[in-house]
Amino acid sequence: MLDFIHQSPALAGLCAGLITWLFTTLGAAAIFLKREFSRRTLDILLGFAGGVMLAASMWSLLAPALELAQPAWGTWKFVPPAAGLLLGALILRLLDFATPHFHLMLGRPDGPESRLPRSFLLVFAITLHNIPEALAVGVAFGAAAIDPTLGMAGAFTLMFGIGMQNIPEGMAVSLPLLREGMERRKAFFIGQLSGLVEPVAALAGALLTSLALPLLPWALGFAAGAMIFVTVEEVIPEAHASGNGDAATMGLVAGFAAMMCLDVLFS
Repeated sequence: MLDFIHQSPALAGLCAGLITWLFTTLGAAAIFLKREFSRRTLDILLGFAGGVMLAASMWSLLAPALELAQPAWGTWKFVPPAAGLLLGALILRLLDFATPHFHLMLGRPDGPESRLPRSFLLVFAITLHNIPEALAVGVAFGAAAIDPTLGMAGAFTLMFGIGMQNIPEGMAVSLPLLREGMERRKAFFIGQLSGLVEPVAALAGALLTSLALPLLPWALGFAAGAMIFVTVEEVIPEAHASGNGDAATMGLVAGFAAMMCLDVLFS
């Protein structure tokens, strides 16, 4: 397995993206269960997802970025990760501002006015979430493939951490659509469709990273900045939208702790 990743980091990133997409599909498939999830449960799971993303940004992206920048930057090793972080958040903010999408939990559209169907805008919103997440997974696999000192454990931990938080995201798309009267199979299809971009973004992240070692601290910081922006701008407000803020916050703390423990345990 390790030889395969070192020999084909781009293909390894693609496979990792396919796995995270499968987690999204698993979440969307919750609509076929006999017992429907309550909104409180969904908010706790969304909070957990936000905690995983925040912890992954720190332990699986920014910490390795600082380590990689140390030889070239010394005391100023924070510059590449910090600059990448700010750039990642800025680009996601521009995308958020310039593209129409819909917050189903918040019950309102966002971005420029659009006449596109609400289901399309919802999928587009979740897709914006998934791009930086999958990019981070691809970057992690690409980085581990070309710099053995980073180890593969962090990349696999990030992949499964992002996969876990994709489950409530898939549910967050399909379940509300089902409650609005959409046919069950169509709601499932739209829910899993939101994760289709992940294999492509993970492949791009692994491919670009494996080609340019000096860019690694910048790329890892960029992925972290994009993920932090998505968490604070989208995931946390969605989890707090229905008055379950305390439960969602505890879910976030649990997700952060779980991801931190996994990263330290397998690093």
